[in-house]
Amino acid sequence: MNSSTVIDEKAPPGRVSSEYRDIYWSLFEQSGMCMANLDLGLRVVEANQYFTRQFGCSTQHVRGKSFCEFLHPSVQGRVQHQLTRLAEGRHPRFAEQMVAVGAKEAAFAGELTGIGVRGRAGRVDTLLVLVQPDRAEAAPKLAAGNQKLLSPVDARILEGVAAGESTVQLAAKLFLSRGGVEYHVTTLLRKLKVTNRPALVSKGYSMGILGIGQWPPRVRPEYIR
Repeated sequence: MNSSTVIDEKAPPGRVSSEYRDIYWSLFEQSGMCMANLDLGLRVVEANQYFTRQFGCSTQHVRGKSFCEFLHPSVQGRVQHQLTRLAEGRHPRFAEQMVAVGAKEAAFAGELTGIGVRGRAGRVDTLLVLVQPDRAEAAPKLAAGNQKLLSPVDARILEGVAAGESTVQLAAKLFLSRGGVEYHVTTLLRKLKVTNRPALVSKGYSMGILGIGQWPPRVRPEYIR
């Protein structure tokens, strides 16, 4: 279905034309994926049952709320930047790792996909976001074991990466060479079985290594040797 036929030019942003609404809503509700429509101010206009269930709140509570409020502070700025680019029509879509705060304030990692939906005039009218939690995490077993996974230096490196610090900043802060910082980052990537820094941060939160609700980020003491 062409996105230009889905959005009614005369309807409020985020609303689907009556001609296609039944089909669209069936897909929206029965896809099995966490989906939400956002207006250009990044507020939730509609959210399906999987979204409200994942985040432990009612449809009424979700509607009108800023989408970024569902995300962990460590990723809010990055995701808001990506969503703003979509709303401005500067990019058609994006997909990246994220950390969100779901039901009962439990953090979870996953992939967030954002899509800018254009109306007949070619302007972006609404944003569609899809949240795909990482169901393959081995976090519960690891967290329960309280394994001392990290050396003190690795812990400081992980905290710095989660805070958005660059290799140069970490090197100066920890009195290491840039090569030394990259060595520790590579060690962390291998240890947590991920391939890049955003995924490293997501995995750290989903495994419970990084504490929730703390800024700057802190590794929980039980995971430091």
